[in-house]
Amino acid sequence: MGRSPARSSNPGGAPSGGAGLPAKLARRLARRAPPVRPEWDVIPAAVLVPMYLDGGEWNVLYTRRTDTVDVHRGQVSFPGGRIDPEDAGPLQAALREAHEEVGIRPQAVRVLGTLGRLLTITQFEVTPVIGHITWPCELRLNTREVACAFGVPLRWLADPSHVHRTLRQPPIPGREIQVYSFDPYLGETIWGATARITLDLVAVWRSLVPQ
Repeated sequence: MGRSPARSSNPGGAPSGGAGLPAKLARRLARRAPPVRPEWDVIPAAVLVPMYLDGGEWNVLYTRRTDTVDVHRGQVSFPGGRIDPEDAGPLQAALREAHEEVGIRPQAVRVLGTLGRLLTITQFEVTPVIGHITWPCELRLNTREVACAFGVPLRWLADPSHVHRTLRQPPIPGREIQVYSFDPYLGETIWGATARITLDLVAVWRSLVPQ
């Protein structure tokens, strides 16, 4: 079993969107412009970004990969992976992978929409699928792939003081790239592509919730 996500407080009593946030997110995500296609070959992939309401506060569910998987060993991520030929598309792939990795049943996910596709430096083209799950939700971790699961309050993620940006050299010599990371939460560090997806979600959330 994964670590139970921490119950969060609501600092200052400020609203985090309430029970109506999923419907607002669904409408806003449906209006987002399609992303630009790259010119080179990429590996299509999809992740599920699970959101849940706990104690009046919205949280995002993350996993940490084991040290024995083929790629992104030991990194914080969202449930997901490559889009298989048998998958109908990113949505089916994200739901399938979430079920395989952490035991979230596809029928237990209310799909709200997708964020823009993200091209990683490892040449994965990742489609983030935003989904609302009811909490508590029993998680059954695939221990070959997932070391733990944990939740982070959306309001904590939206605090700019927790976000950091550094410049790194890409694998192929060229212009330095920006790498985002968050302060550790429950001892776990969100960074890289997972941090970028998180910041994209935060941007949508900010447009819906009074600050």
